[in-house]
Amino acid sequence: MLIQRAVLLDGTETDIRVDERIVEVGDLAPHKGEQVLDAAGQAVIPGLHDHHVHLRSAAAALTSARVGPAEVRGRDDLARALADAGVGSDGWIRAVGYHEAVAGPLDRDVLDAVSPPVPVRVQHRSGVLWTLNSAALARVGLTDHPDGRLRSADRSWSDTLQRNESGLAEVSLRLCEYGVTGVTDATPDFEVSDIVKLMAAHRRGELRQRVHCLAPGKRILHDGDLDLDELAVWIAERHAADAPVAVHCVTAAQLVVTLSALREVGTHPQDRIEHAAVVPDDSMADLTDLGVTVVTQPNFVAERGDQYLTDIPAAEHHELWRVASLRSAGVKVVLSTDMPFGDGDPWASMRAAVRRTTAGGTVLGVDECVSAREALTMFFGTSGQPTDVRVVAPGQPGDLCVLAAPPAEVLSELDSAMVAATVVEGDVVFERSVR
Repeated sequence: MLIQRAVLLDGTETDIRVDERIVEVGDLAPHKGEQVLDAAGQAVIPGLHDHHVHLRSAAAALTSARVGPAEVRGRDDLARALADAGVGSDGWIRAVGYHEAVAGPLDRDVLDAVSPPVPVRVQHRSGVLWTLNSAALARVGLTDHPDGRLRSADRSWSDTLQRNESGLAEVSLRLCEYGVTGVTDATPDFEVSDIVKLMAAHRRGELRQRVHCLAPGKRILHDGDLDLDELAVWIAERHAADAPVAVHCVTAAQLVVTLSALREVGTHPQDRIEHAAVVPDDSMADLTDLGVTVVTQPNFVAERGDQYLTDIPAAEHHELWRVASLRSAGVKVVLSTDMPFGDGDPWASMRAAVRRTTAGGTVLGVDECVSAREALTMFFGTSGQPTDVRVVAPGQPGDLCVLAAPPAEVLSELDSAMVAATVVEGDVVFERSVR
C-alpha cells in the first residue's frame, strides 16, 4: 500500500510505500490497483510497541468486576460490588484491581464475609496474588488452606480453572486504536501451549499485533522468600542456553537481590528488569554497569500516585518509577503499560512520563520528567531490541501509526484520540471513522 502526504516526526514531507516492511520513502506515485491512504499532511510514525503487557489477563479483565480504590470504598461497598458482579459461565465471580486501601488486608475469612455464596476470586492490583473465598478454595481442592491467598503464577491451583479463551480480539482492537502494532507479553507462567495459542491467534487475524512472550525467561520475585543463590542459578542456566532473563522487581529488596545475582553470574545483552518501581540511589550505578534494560511504567504515577503519597515516606518519593535519572545515568530504559494492571493506553503512559502528575494534581518526582519526544520514542523499539528506536525508512518493519495532527501537536498533546489509522505488516488494521 501507499501512504501519501505523510509528515515524519522530524518534519520531512514524504510518501511511504509499505508491505511487510517499508519498501520506499520519497515522492512516489501509486501503482495500478495499489491501496492508497492519504495522510493529508499529518504525522506518520512507527507503530508503537508496548514492551510489557498481559494479553490473557487483559481479555479476562473485560468481564471481571473492578474493585480497586477508584471503584470501591470500604467493606460494605466491596460487598455490593461483588453482589452486583455477574457469575461467569464457569460458575465463578472474578474481580480485579484490589488494594488494601479498599477494605484492608484480604483473606478467605474477610472475603467470605463480603461475598455471595459462590466461588469468588479477587486479584490484587499488583497482579501477583489472588484471594479466594471458601467456596472457591473448595472448588480448587484447597478446602483447608489457611488464608486463601494464592500466587498468580502457581499453576498447581490455577490450572484447575476453566480457561477463558475469548476477548483477545477486543483487546487487539483497543490496541489498534492506540496505534500499537506490537507487544511483549510478560506473563511468567505461560507454557509452550499458551504461546502457541497466541501465535495462532495472530496468524488467523484475531490478534493483529506482532507478539513476543518473555516466558519461560520471566521470573516474579516475592520479598518473603528472596533467595539470591537460587536466582543466580536460574539466571546462569538461562544464560548458558544463550537466553536472557526478565526479572519482576517492584520493591527495593527485589531489585537489590536481582542486581546481586546478575553481578555474580554476569549478564546477557537482552536481560531486563521489569517495572523497577523503586530504585534506591545506591542501585543506580549497578544498573548502569550491568547494562540491563529497565522496562518501566510511569503511568502508575498518574494512576496510583495519590496512594503513594499516603503510603510512602516523602524522602523516598524520588525513588519511584524513575525515568529521567535512569536515562541520565546511561541506563537503557523503555516504557510500557503493564496492561491490564495499568491503563493499556500507551499515550497515557507517555503523558505521565512527561508530567508526573497524580490524579489529585500533585507532581510526583518532578526531576524524573522527560520530554514528549523521549517518551514517545521509548515506545518505538521492538521485542528483540527494545531500545533501538525505529524510524520510517526502507527496510524497517511495515508497522505504522497515521495520526490526525502534525508532529508538533502530536508531541504537545500525546493523545490516543489522534490515531487516525494503524498499519501492521502493510495492512490497515484500524481506521478511525470521520464524524
